Amino acid sequence: MTIASHKIPCVILCGGKSSRMGEDKSLLPFDSKTTLTQYQYDRLKPYFKKVYISSKNNKFDFDCNLIFDDNEIYSPIVALKSIFEALQSEDKIFIITVDTPLVKIDSISKIIDKSKSWDICVAKTIKTHNLCGVFSKKTKETLDEMIDKNIHKVGYLLNNLNTQTVQFDNDDEFINLNNIQEYKKSLKIIS
Repeated sequence: MTIASHKIPCVILCGGKSSRMGEDKSLLPFDSKTTLTQYQYDRLKPYFKKVYISSKNNKFDFDCNLIFDDNEIYSPIVALKSIFEALQSEDKIFIITVDTPLVKIDSISKIIDKSKSWDICVAKTIKTHNLCGVFSKKTKETLDEMIDKNIHKVGYLLNNLNTQTVQFDNDDEFINLNNIQEYKKSLKIIS
């Protein structure tokens, strides 16, 4: 499949606590890159009009476009709100977590292609991958309401908007590097 550059931005979420990993997974080395974040940033950059990193602070040792999530609450809902505030002129944004480095560009393209008439369109294998997909700016109002009500579950957001899932067969492609075993498994797969 020939990949054309997507006319939407991509944001890599890097603001989590990494509590199950025991250290900041966004800063772990990956493949030939010094960090997992730089690996994701560099591999996605050619396919989007612009790539950003969403983080609580600038902890990165390479030049990148940052969107700061300066709320004390560690929540993807808060991060999504910060992203839509920073990128107000964008109708749709592709969101991916830093800890899913094996998602193929073809799969990302498939999600974007299927997202046209949906508020949210995310990947699904055995489970739904809530933070690997296209989010429209129509989500902003619901994000504001969720934060006001102290609701921080991404599943709630998906259930309360016009959401489509795109089915994929390879569960390993969407592996989350939440612990050292998953990190080592992904290094084996990538090599």
